[in-house]
Amino acid sequence: MLNVTLVGLGAIGSSIMQGLANRNDIRFTAVVVPAGRVSVPRPVLDCLPYQSTVVGRLADAPPADLVVECAGHRAIENHVLPALAAGMPCVITSIGALAEPGLAQRLDAAARAGNTRLELLSGAIGAIDALAAARLGGLDEVIYTGRKPPMAWAGTPAQQVCDLDRLTEARVIFEGNARDAATAYPRNANVAATLALAGVGFEETRVRLVADPGAPGNVHHVRARGAFGEFEITLNGKPLATNPRTSALTVYSVMRAIVNRAAAIVV
Repeated sequence: MLNVTLVGLGAIGSSIMQGLANRNDIRFTAVVVPAGRVSVPRPVLDCLPYQSTVVGRLADAPPADLVVECAGHRAIENHVLPALAAGMPCVITSIGALAEPGLAQRLDAAARAGNTRLELLSGAIGAIDALAAARLGGLDEVIYTGRKPPMAWAGTPAQQVCDLDRLTEARVIFEGNARDAATAYPRNANVAATLALAGVGFEETRVRLVADPGAPGNVHHVRARGAFGEFEITLNGKPLATNPRTSALTVYSVMRAIVNRAAAIVV
């Protein structure tokens, strides 16, 4: 039995719990939510303990075999760092947080101190394994284009670039490197950060973000070139029904990571 502590119970966290509710080898033993919000509806388990930190667990919650973060960038600082230092293996979805200078090094040090490991999930994008393998042979170029419907960019700096409500044609709302993209669009550019960490780094990964009223969903396009040759992939992902900023594939990526921890054979 794999005991899982979930950090965050928003659209992603709730979908993960519902998707794995019928597994008999996985058990969600606690959910970490901000203090004062323990009345969040419990979507699957009636007796699931809620707490405000990962470390310093409730007495009736068994030790976590895996900590799963799906709560946003602040959760990396507040929960993942101390969990790693305490020896708890973690997987995270908020990879854009690692654009903050020095954070990746702090996470590495915490994981080493706790003799454990942090896994960065692929989330809404594919071919991360191919990109990471190609890096070992030498990469010359990685370009990412993220295309989403205008309302998927609501609440971001895109609102200063154009009128999202009245957009009638595709509009580039950001062009630059992956660090700046992940910093300016933390809820939308986790893909850019993931590609940067797997490939040529935050400064060298080129990013273009587009608001497109004709986009059929969240469209991710990656082009990589290097000693291995080159590849291009396009993923047309459906947005999560409860959060249009998030690709449904992100949820499946987390579910796969949890299932793999419980499985004897992993693909």
